[in-house]
Amino acid sequence: MNKKPILTYIKQLKRPVFTTHEICVLSGKSSSAVVQALNNLAENELVFKIYRGIWAETGSVKLNPYSVVPFLFPKQRAYVSFISALHLHGMLEQIPQIITLASTVHTRTIRTKLGVFYVHKVSPALFGGFVWYKEKGNFLIAKPEKALIDALYLSACKKKQFGHFPELHLTKKFDIKKAKYWIGRIPNDKIRIYVNRKLKAILSGKV
Repeated sequence: MNKKPILTYIKQLKRPVFTTHEICVLSGKSSSAVVQALNNLAENELVFKIYRGIWAETGSVKLNPYSVVPFLFPKQRAYVSFISALHLHGMLEQIPQIITLASTVHTRTIRTKLGVFYVHKVSPALFGGFVWYKEKGNFLIAKPEKALIDALYLSACKKKQFGHFPELHLTKKFDIKKAKYWIGRIPNDKIRIYVNRKLKAILSGKV
């Protein structure tokens, strides 16, 4: 019987966030045994539960809300976009209270111990234009052009908070051609026209 402590397997992963399933695979122990061991570690404040099946080591300096993003949808991909991505790219100064994600799953709100995540459903034709944060980061993020188009796309769906940017700063690296490419992939004619009009207004300084 494997008698190694669960903490040994947690350390093997060399990252602050992990899942119950990962520890089961590494240890060969049953899910119930792993959960019981993790609960014991939590009582001793060595780990804490972030969300269903997702845990983290207590006090890790590498831990932040964005660390959770890859684990929220184990069977689908989600990437940071909209207001959150614009802030991380330095295009919006205001710090979002909710982390906004894009995916092809149904729109919903996920509340965790590290923060609140609002997942917005986008058309499969628009699911793209993302990279790993700062190339070596542990979560996916929309490129600046895609983050803005994603936001304008949602604003066309009557989500007003995504269509008004009083403090938006387009950087020199912002590629208008890339933004227009993603506009061209919007399948709905009315939404595509609306987003194109909003982009033009932003570029002309009228928004």
